[in-house]
Amino acid sequence: MTLQTHHIRVSGLVQGVGFRPFVWRLAHELGLYGWVRNDAQGVELLAQGTPRQLAELAWRLRTDAPPLARVDAVALESVDTTISLDTPARFSDFAIVASRCGPVSTAIGPDVAVCLDCLAELFDPFNRRWRHAFITCTHCGPRWTVTRALPYDRAQTSLAPFALCPPCQTEYTSPEDRRFHAETTCCPLCGPGLLLSNMHGERIPGDALAQTLALLQAGAIVAIKGLGGFHLACDARNPLAVAALRLRKNREAKPLAVMVASVVSLAALATVSAAEQILLESLARPIVLLPTHAGVEAALPGVAPGLMRLGVMLPTTPIHYLLFHEAAGRPPGTAWLNAPQPLVLVMTSANPGGEPIVRDGLEARERLAGMADALLDHDREVLGRCDDSVLFCMGEETAFIRRSRGYAPVGIRLPHAGVGAGASVLAFGAYLKNTVCVTRGNQAFLSPHVGDLDNAATCTFQDETVQRMLRLLQVHPVMLAHDLHPDVYSTRAALTLADALGLPTLAVQHHHAHIAAVCAENGWLDPVLGLALDGFGWGSDGSAWGGELLQVQGAKFTRLAHLQPLAQPGGDRAAREPWRMAASVLHALGRGDEITQRFQQPAAATVATLLQRQSHSPPSTSLGRVFDAAAGLLGLCFYMDFEAQAPVLLAQEAINYVAVNGWPEPVPGGWTLDAAGRLSLLPVLGWLADQGAGWGHGEAGADRTSVAQADRPLAAARFHATLVQALTQWVVQAVQHTGIRTVALGGGCFLNSLLSSGLQTRLRQQGLQVLTPRLVPAGDGGLALGQAWVALQSLEN
Repeated sequence: MTLQTHHIRVSGLVQGVGFRPFVWRLAHELGLYGWVRNDAQGVELLAQGTPRQLAELAWRLRTDAPPLARVDAVALESVDTTISLDTPARFSDFAIVASRCGPVSTAIGPDVAVCLDCLAELFDPFNRRWRHAFITCTHCGPRWTVTRALPYDRAQTSLAPFALCPPCQTEYTSPEDRRFHAETTCCPLCGPGLLLSNMHGERIPGDALAQTLALLQAGAIVAIKGLGGFHLACDARNPLAVAALRLRKNREAKPLAVMVASVVSLAALATVSAAEQILLESLARPIVLLPTHAGVEAALPGVAPGLMRLGVMLPTTPIHYLLFHEAAGRPPGTAWLNAPQPLVLVMTSANPGGEPIVRDGLEARERLAGMADALLDHDREVLGRCDDSVLFCMGEETAFIRRSRGYAPVGIRLPHAGVGAGASVLAFGAYLKNTVCVTRGNQAFLSPHVGDLDNAATCTFQDETVQRMLRLLQVHPVMLAHDLHPDVYSTRAALTLADALGLPTLAVQHHHAHIAAVCAENGWLDPVLGLALDGFGWGSDGSAWGGELLQVQGAKFTRLAHLQPLAQPGGDRAAREPWRMAASVLHALGRGDEITQRFQQPAAATVATLLQRQSHSPPSTSLGRVFDAAAGLLGLCFYMDFEAQAPVLLAQEAINYVAVNGWPEPVPGGWTLDAAGRLSLLPVLGWLADQGAGWGHGEAGADRTSVAQADRPLAAARFHATLVQALTQWVVQAVQHTGIRTVALGGGCFLNSLLSSGLQTRLRQQGLQVLTPRLVPAGDGGLALGQAWVALQSLEN
């Protein structure tokens, strides 16, 4: 028998997740000698042992890795000649040695929630970390939001100013302890502290958590600092508090997310499937949209008015848990979490007017003045803003609405690396729901949610995010990609940076990027038919696109067909006022004289004139605008208080019907396909116009008859059934023309679960392969990934 020495490199998400102590324990279990360390590429180790011991080590590095780790590769190399057993060993032990810097090829993990071991200590009155608001270990806590640079070491985090006390130092340096090299570890003696103050910065005396709960229970709005910034919180059962929050935040009807202590506390509020419970309880702790029970509006008045889904999350940080613990009377142990807790808190991002989330106390007192009554702050600096992720389940599948805290910036594996030595690109994303994307090797790193680039603060945040991503990943891109639209901030920012760095740019058409994103995350390199359905994207011809059938091959695409355009009277205003799109449909049907009869809006006559004169009414092929028109024709929504409100209300009506009765028959002759392949949905919209006639199209949609309200779910469901059938025929015709039998579905309209599930079923019944977004949002939040993928492939040509 002989000893061998192997140099082993482990790459992936292996820093800040307890990987080195895991290797140390594994090496001692196997009787190996050597060392392990972090470096800029991941985790590096030198191990000496028998061939059998080394083989088991390599195997278990993959199979037994810590829960937060993701092992992408384990590379082994023999570094010396064999040594006989009777020769003195080179090493006398297995050690963890100091990290080594260099060109970074590893990545930082996302922020995650408190683990069960830490919770047990948090609620143990005899533990030195009882009620410690910053409890953490290698298996939980902040990562992205506290990291300045890689490798991930305490000196490069926002915990660096907090010197460890002797007991914490002992844990930190003991490989057998789960806090060994837990870079954010601390205790009440040596860690950050909480401060509850009024909006003038004056400390509110008493226990910060107890006083915060008292304020919330008294109806106050408190800004609470979490991982990536502040939330605005109030008692969700207090209608006056919820109404005050809506008034102060100028958020009239958009739903608010809530936080509960545990899944069992949801029993009276929402239905939770097994898949939804897994999401809620995952360490990512996203907001999950759950189907509500009857009576939830009475239980939580004003939280999600008129909607059949409620955004719910469980506690993410020790601070959140401690508020519920305080409300429960500070019981010892964790058993109290298994019983329903009455406290329900609204938890919405602390940001005025769609701006980025507020991240520190000074900024909060300035930007949240007039919104919050008090601040629960702490002195651990937030280095990277990070909003909550939002998801929902479609059966067993998960769909992202927003991919941020808990998921970003985890790398998405690409089908191959960039050209040459793995060239990197930087993509600037979309105008709405912006994210940015950086590629490195065979991975794409999509940033946390940036937001809508319609205000200066969010534009500045995008600039910050670009620089932070490049700095942390130590990437020097060879190309910058951006949207085709020439006059949005993301395009201008890309061109400005490219000019400063002397780099080429690539403009990527919006819907091409949607389909490319789906192909990238599914590892698809062959030609594909792309069905891109959304609200708006700048077309290659300068017009508004949004209902597109494309043929995509890497960096190239062909527009095979599109929806028949509809005029948008008043331009962008039509996207906010669905009655205008309904009026556009009536005009297109030759029924323009009905506009002023059916819509008692002050601008109805003006809109009719604009349509008749074809003035200030740019055409759009958008399916989103078709949904708006349908909702307007059925009297569901005339003015939208938040994005996609009208399509959401329309889908709700249809889902309610289908859940009870199953899918109805499509409307006969509900669509047409012309010789150019254009799909017209005017026939089914005309049918809806007939169904909705006399349903009370007043300013507030009043005076609907009881018969009309009863029939509306069926009408909405038949519209969806017709749409699914029409889109299926449209795609099948393209399959016959091109011979391509794989279809990618992208764009925000696929967040409509009824449309998405119905269309996928129909297409698969036709024997087609269907690619869908699973790792990134179907909407504009995933657009940067598609831009980056197109740019990478353009470098190969």
